[in-house]
Amino acid sequence: MAKFVSQETINNFFDGKHSDPFSVLGMHETEYGIEIRALYPDANKIEVIGKNNEALCELHQIDERGFFAGVVPNTRSFFTYQLKVYWGYEAQILEDPYRFHQMISDLDNWLLAEGSHLRPYEILGAHFSECDGIAGVNFRLWAPNAKRVSVVGDFNYWDGRRHPMRFHQASGIWELFLPKVSLGQNYKFELLDCNDHLRLKADPYAFRSQLRPDTASQVSVLPEFVEMTERRRKANQADQPISIYEVHLGSWRRNLENNFWLDYDQIADELIPYVKDMGFTHIEFLPLSEFPFDGSWGYQPIGLYSPTSRFGTAEGFKRLIDKAHQAGINVILDWVPGHFPSDTHGLVAFDGTSLYEYADPREGYHQDWNTLIYNYGRHEVKNFLTGNALYWLERFGLDGIRVDAVASMIYRDYSRKDGEWIPNRYGGRENLEAIEFLKQTNKVIREEIPGAISIAEESTSFAGVTHPIENNGLGFSFKWNMGWMNDTLSYMQKDPIYRQYHHSQMTFGMMYQYSEQFVLPLSHDEVVHGKYSLLGKMPGDAWQKFANLRAYYGYMWAYPGKKLLFMGNEFAQGREWNYKESLDWYLLDEQHGGSWHKGVLKFVKDLNHTYTGNAPLYELDFDPDGFEWLVVDDAQNSVFAFERRSRKGERIIVISNFTPIPRENYRIGVNESGEYEEILNSDSSFYQGSNMGNGGKVLSEEIESHGKAQSINVVIPPLATIYLKFKAQAVESKKSFAKKAKAQPHKKQK
Repeated sequence: MAKFVSQETINNFFDGKHSDPFSVLGMHETEYGIEIRALYPDANKIEVIGKNNEALCELHQIDERGFFAGVVPNTRSFFTYQLKVYWGYEAQILEDPYRFHQMISDLDNWLLAEGSHLRPYEILGAHFSECDGIAGVNFRLWAPNAKRVSVVGDFNYWDGRRHPMRFHQASGIWELFLPKVSLGQNYKFELLDCNDHLRLKADPYAFRSQLRPDTASQVSVLPEFVEMTERRRKANQADQPISIYEVHLGSWRRNLENNFWLDYDQIADELIPYVKDMGFTHIEFLPLSEFPFDGSWGYQPIGLYSPTSRFGTAEGFKRLIDKAHQAGINVILDWVPGHFPSDTHGLVAFDGTSLYEYADPREGYHQDWNTLIYNYGRHEVKNFLTGNALYWLERFGLDGIRVDAVASMIYRDYSRKDGEWIPNRYGGRENLEAIEFLKQTNKVIREEIPGAISIAEESTSFAGVTHPIENNGLGFSFKWNMGWMNDTLSYMQKDPIYRQYHHSQMTFGMMYQYSEQFVLPLSHDEVVHGKYSLLGKMPGDAWQKFANLRAYYGYMWAYPGKKLLFMGNEFAQGREWNYKESLDWYLLDEQHGGSWHKGVLKFVKDLNHTYTGNAPLYELDFDPDGFEWLVVDDAQNSVFAFERRSRKGERIIVISNFTPIPRENYRIGVNESGEYEEILNSDSSFYQGSNMGNGGKVLSEEIESHGKAQSINVVIPPLATIYLKFKAQAVESKKSFAKKAKAQPHKKQK
């Protein structure tokens, strides 16, 4: 027969250098009729089978390494066929992937090239689909500078010669439909990069990945949409109570028998009832995109679209989220679009060029974390990241994302010395491309999933993080108040005798309180790397340490801003968090000092229920009308008092004493005359305190104090915070009330 394919072309296939397989393989018109060409390394015979399972012809072995070709007799038009491939005496009936037409649409190609595809994950990656009535998986990859890309996996012996892909030059996308690839099969992409180096890469858009140390992607279904509900939408609003329990799934609890992880379903069965009982409104999970190094806690992800296989499948993760929703709890996921690790199977030098990262290390290398920084100036990269945020929210039903390390993204000189960074086009230090990326992502979230929230971990004074995009803000829903956290923790670590000299650390946050919509975070970062546990930061003996912590929590839960507490802090774990082990739940047993730790646990539970049940503590967090200092300048006694108010004028007075000295007959001016009910007292014996207090209520008197015509005379327990809720106009005299409300004697435990 005439040979229409040159030996050089055949050699290129076997050398893994041919970049246009569809121009050679499959069906082609020739002057002799329809010729079929097939590449099956190590096969020794191939027959063409018609739609009625009849043998139409045998292909000639043009090259003994496994290249076959043959003209189908009496045929002048394209038709449906299969190949019967012989490996010795064994034969397989196979679909020829090179007989199928292009499946990506021109519109998708254009949108992906432009970087404006709303859901690029629906096109790129591996997707179950049908072509000409044949079921299979369509593989697509963006690698514009590669010379050749092949799909390799369990289905083709990981041989890059067998399935080279079709290249779309306009978009830089490679595509191949492979029939009969099945769920769960492992795969990667083999690239001959622009420098003629061979690279084996995991799929950036894979929906499932192998457990480390294995690195392959796995064929998986795209999760179904989860609709946002009105209840979940309302729970995220700025005028609602938001108390977030931050969780690292690998160490909240572990299997007691072997210290191995629990899976998503086991975690759901234990975590959700616990969080519900404790009164938290939201759970925030540390990053769950697949990541290679356990010690990164998920903050160095590679499989951005893959829920980590450490705890099971994507379906298991969806069940965990659904169980939280059934319990009335919203779920937030930590999201890391700021950097990625340099593992060779990941995004680094993807097609031989700095495709996903900035090429210049002054822009593209993170000195602090030895990672690479996404190139936010590249449309396809921004599309990859923004699409990922949308993917987690709409495909798993998450209620929000917390964006990690925003400061490192928006400043080009972040953690860099002079000469180690490149200014923007105006000579400034801001990363204008990253800022636009964040704005675009928040805009997409707001428009596509109204009610979902985004929270910025941003540690600088960058203006407008939570301001509307239309007002030149970044468009986040909330921002972590790192300044408040640092100031107040610094204050609490000091011996009470010195706190009087640092009084402003507890009050300074109010100077900028209304510049953003803040979350007050006591996160995982505060209990690792030699920083001690929160309990360990507190000064004094055991009694004082626990009392300090309870008083601090009481102050925090009443201070304007949403709340976040890392797991273990709710029962005052004594040692630093260790990601390799379960939390120290045994501390709640009586024989291990359980009464102390259980006291903190009970207090946090009551804090949450008091907080969620009283609108003054949350409704006007971001409105100056919701807060007023009543005592702000008593540094000598380390006493603070403020009033929280709701839209309806409901009032709660919060008083903290950060010394071990009880303050009796302490007079505070108030705005309203009447009865104030003591609804929470961190010094209660129920929480292992000394049980000082105000007998359940106090009455105001017409005695001027702090510039107010009315005042109350209170007992402020040592190292304690109390909440007094305004009830109504008093109907009994102060004298008669005083007889019933004598403070209990102070215990001599300090």
